[in-house]
Amino acid sequence: MMNPPASRLLSATVVHQRMRPLRHRLRYRVVFLLLDLDELESLNARLRLFSLDRPGLFSFRQSDHGAPTGVNLRDEIHGQLRAAGIEATGRVRLLTMPRILGHAFNPLSIFLCEHEHGGMAAVIYEVSNTFGERHRYLVEVEPSQQHATTLRHACGKRLHVSPFMDMNLNYRFTLSLPPDEQSPFQVHIDTCDPEGTVVLSAGLSARQAPVSDSSLLGAFVRHPLLGLKVLGAIHWEALRMLIKGAPFRRHPGAAERPLTVVRSQEASLP
Repeated sequence: MMNPPASRLLSATVVHQRMRPLRHRLRYRVVFLLLDLDELESLNARLRLFSLDRPGLFSFRQSDHGAPTGVNLRDEIHGQLRAAGIEATGRVRLLTMPRILGHAFNPLSIFLCEHEHGGMAAVIYEVSNTFGERHRYLVEVEPSQQHATTLRHACGKRLHVSPFMDMNLNYRFTLSLPPDEQSPFQVHIDTCDPEGTVVLSAGLSARQAPVSDSSLLGAFVRHPLLGLKVLGAIHWEALRMLIKGAPFRRHPGAAERPLTVVRSQEASLP
């Protein structure tokens, strides 16, 4: 018997709560795809409303996530894992917002990288800013946590994201992997100052559904201009922060390297 497709459509709610230097809260509904990168070609062949590396109502471009032209994104990720000394040749799933009518902007995408026979080997948090810059935080999963349904780890901030946030901050991630297709997919990120005080708390909670033409059509009806909505929301919330009097930080310059590798002993949190 063939295994059911691993790719899923996620209807998500994203919440941000700033604690310091002033309080500011936002809440938006968006749609994500959780893509098994091995299924990209079959999704492209099976679905009328999904296109791979070409225009479509919903589309996914491997180059949006750093894969050079003609290079499979799964192979590019496996190569990056090997270069980091992590032997993970199994399934790679990507949580990301799709292009809708050709537009997309992903502040955060997450690669879930497994060992050949199962078990999580690494998580890659791919962060993008509105200046066209992208940085990956490649976090090695501790061997004892490879089959855990909740992963907790941390790393230092390396990419300028918000003009209202300092650079000398740390991220604390909590990633709740659903044990079944009926359970929600959840991500929580606390941004902390050097003393460990939370300055920004962000969360994503999403319901899962199969990827089908009907589910994609429903998502389009709810989010017809998703990419423009995300960019518009970023600038609208920035304007609200300025009106509130939030201190403004200039862009300090691009990160020295596009990748930060975080070893399991450095990343683990209780």
